[in-house]
Amino acid sequence: MRPRIPRGIGSRIALAAVFVSVLAVGIVAIGTLVLGGRSFVDLMTSDGHSAASAQSMFDGSVGQVVAMALIVAIVAATVLSAVLASRIARPLREMTRAASQIARGEYEARVSPKGPEELAGLAESFNSMAAALQEQERLRRDLIANAAHELRTPLTNLQGYLEALRDEVIPADRATFESLWDEGERLVRLSRSLDVLAEGDSIDAARPLMTVDVSAAVASAADLVAPAMAQSGLQLETDLEPSLTALAEPDGLAQVLGNLLQNAVRYTPSGGTVRLRAERHSEAVLVSVTNTGADIPAADLPHVFERFYRIEKSRAAARGGAGIGLAIVRQLVQSFGGRVGVESRDGVTRFWFSLPAAVAVEPSGTRDLQRAPLAHR
Repeated sequence: MRPRIPRGIGSRIALAAVFVSVLAVGIVAIGTLVLGGRSFVDLMTSDGHSAASAQSMFDGSVGQVVAMALIVAIVAATVLSAVLASRIARPLREMTRAASQIARGEYEARVSPKGPEELAGLAESFNSMAAALQEQERLRRDLIANAAHELRTPLTNLQGYLEALRDEVIPADRATFESLWDEGERLVRLSRSLDVLAEGDSIDAARPLMTVDVSAAVASAADLVAPAMAQSGLQLETDLEPSLTALAEPDGLAQVLGNLLQNAVRYTPSGGTVRLRAERHSEAVLVSVTNTGADIPAADLPHVFERFYRIEKSRAAARGGAGIGLAIVRQLVQSFGGRVGVESRDGVTRFWFSLPAAVAVEPSGTRDLQRAPLAHR
């Protein structure tokens, strides 16, 4: 049978260290015994001793010392290499176990950053990857659960209406068919929103960017939403700088503006105000939609652009929100090369997005888009 060759990194490091130590000591020993022996014999014979007695003296003194040194070097190299190999192999074995846990779906697995600097850095990167996978798994589960919930409501309503029509509990009049149509439209809107989210990274290819007049697009969006705002008793204010051009896709930009304005109408109480503002910031065009009303809780602010995330989960469905509009806003704006954000305090909520300007402009001062006071927006 062939001898079993150790395959672990620790065993290999230990064997390599022992081999190097033995080789080094062997080279020194050969040099000492061969070259040093000759020199010793020559010196002793020149002093009147015979070559045989000189060689015997050398072997009995220097030879024994070299042999003992070789043994001590092998033992020391074995112990030190075993310690070093264990220190290197232990974090790797820990990461292997954690990787197996993650492969089984246990995304909470983490490793402690121990060992040399390189292994500690690898452990920290592994933990960051595990945290990202855990967050993605949470989003996936929420997406499935919320999508099922959003589909269940209109389907249940449709089933109830159809069952009542079949049993002749309700009359087959225009109002009934309009209710059925509304539920069908709700399902269509939901499926279209899911289609937009499903486009993912391919959205850039599907939506080629071009120079867009942002001022005109915002004004057009404001005109479209004005009747709904008037019906809800809301006041619409606009502050648009003229001739603001940016890189975007016209239909996508219209959808972004429409989603933000619909969100503002939905959550602004009667008698409140919605403000639309478009301005130039350095080499970007900044558009903001500000509305009065209840603040968004600070704990919810980091999640408002997530798919199906709704702050008022019990009330959002009644208001017609499915928690998809803001996720579409973020995805579209990022596909244009822009950024999105939100802040809410003191009864004022502001959603904003920036787009890369189509024409380079002279910077008008460094300003943080996220930290500018709400009072000036």
